[in-house]
Amino acid sequence: MEALKPSSFSSFYLSITNTRQPKTQCDKPILNLPFNRLTKSSFSSIDSSKEVKPKLLSSLSSSVSTEPINLLEQENQIHKQEEKFDWFLQWYPVMPVCDLDKRVPHAKRIMGLDIVVWWDRNESEWKVFDDSCPHRLAPLSEGRIDQWGRLQCVYHGWCFNGSGDCKFIPQAPPDGPPVHTFKKACVSVYPSTLQNGIVWFWPKSDPQYKDILTKKKPPYIPELDDPSYTKSMGNREIPYGYEVLTENLMDPAHVPYAHYGIMNTQASKNREKADREGGRPIEINVQKLDINGFVAKQENGTNKFLPPCVFYLSAPFSSNKSNGSVPSTSSKKEQSSSVAQRKVLLLFICVPVGPGKSRLIWAFPRNFGVWIDRIVPRWIFHVGQNLILDSDLYLLHVEIMELGPSNWQKACFVPTKSDALVVAFRKWLNKYSNGQVDWGTSFKGALPPSPPREQLLDRYWSHVVNCSSCRVAIKGLNALEVVLQVLSIASIGILAATKQGVISVAARSSLVAMAVLTFVASRWLSHFIYKNFHFHDYNHALR
Repeated sequence: MEALKPSSFSSFYLSITNTRQPKTQCDKPILNLPFNRLTKSSFSSIDSSKEVKPKLLSSLSSSVSTEPINLLEQENQIHKQEEKFDWFLQWYPVMPVCDLDKRVPHAKRIMGLDIVVWWDRNESEWKVFDDSCPHRLAPLSEGRIDQWGRLQCVYHGWCFNGSGDCKFIPQAPPDGPPVHTFKKACVSVYPSTLQNGIVWFWPKSDPQYKDILTKKKPPYIPELDDPSYTKSMGNREIPYGYEVLTENLMDPAHVPYAHYGIMNTQASKNREKADREGGRPIEINVQKLDINGFVAKQENGTNKFLPPCVFYLSAPFSSNKSNGSVPSTSSKKEQSSSVAQRKVLLLFICVPVGPGKSRLIWAFPRNFGVWIDRIVPRWIFHVGQNLILDSDLYLLHVEIMELGPSNWQKACFVPTKSDALVVAFRKWLNKYSNGQVDWGTSFKGALPPSPPREQLLDRYWSHVVNCSSCRVAIKGLNALEVVLQVLSIASIGILAATKQGVISVAARSSLVAMAVLTFVASRWLSHFIYKNFHFHDYNHALR
């Protein structure tokens, strides 16, 4: 049952770096950071189709302290005329289908667009509309699905079918002109599809994109459709921006420190532990970077970034407690039939919501211990996973408020290879998107004001209301708390109403014990609910 621990699969983030593989010619890194041993290929271009200018190469050998900054700044200038990433011509994940209720419409914001996702039972499909009624611009997400399966605006009762056509206007006389057929009475419909258990949408409602699914599909993760893998998912609203969220998930070096005590990290036997947390050098080399993302080797694991949203880390999962020692050839052969077949994927889907806001969808599919996810409800895992998110949430919110969206390369110093993924992501942003998300005309780029700490770390509105498993759990636990309180009061009432000689001393003692125990249990349960479903502060100094 070790897999039940919240840190069991999260610790895999670092544990894959414990075993080194010998480098081959095909593993030659395309991106080496300036702090590496300098060779002729140390700063070779990431885009194999284009050569970096000699002027850039000579400038990079000047000083270690400024090389990462120069690399990003100068390449940003060199690639100004290159192909740019169009943020509005991509598929975006809306929500895992397991967390969507077919009975009600759901409001979401993605790329600054307010949308409503709802189940059209007439076509048996999830639909994504502009969250605005054409009548008086009321949010359709506040409406309902009527008895005919149409989306009804709750303000004046206008009804729309799955194609966005207005089918009924209650205020229009039946013998009058068919105003509901006018084009202005229709709702904008976004192309949408269900893939990997996630609803995706295309943020363009123009008719030319109606069949975009036949030309371009969302990123496909085969493990999520493989019945031999688990497919439990989670989601959470994040109070900092897409850029910070993505680079944080690409940073394995922060795990022993920011998540100390809640994520297991194993130190190498061949290296003396430098501090309590056990941080160590991590070998990461970026092999390929282009407009379609990048691939990187993390010793015996592979990282892939598929823009704009998908980042995952995959590697064979080993329960070998070698703590970093390189296994012998014989031990590898012995384990090849069992350990090598056990695989796990750390999948993170980062959704840009708006400046300073993002959404995270995660899944850790694995092909072992599948029975655990079938009998253990998702909310049990979410308790630990939300604690991990909380442990560095405040740090990252402050970081983006202090840093701003476009000053990263000037403000940050990244002198170790453990930062290679972060540097690669920022390089991709600089090269193909001018260093930040292009919000179009949705935003002017201003960050929202910083809310109080209690609001930043709130779990109820950021996760519980959006998670079907946690919603059921909190309702059940709240009901259990009430039951315990009623039992405690009832026990005291029975004692007070019963004459002393009617029941035995043992029975009276049992009632007293029951009253005390149920009261204590109700108070403990109340604390558990608040701490795991509402607010859990995290103090790093006391860990």
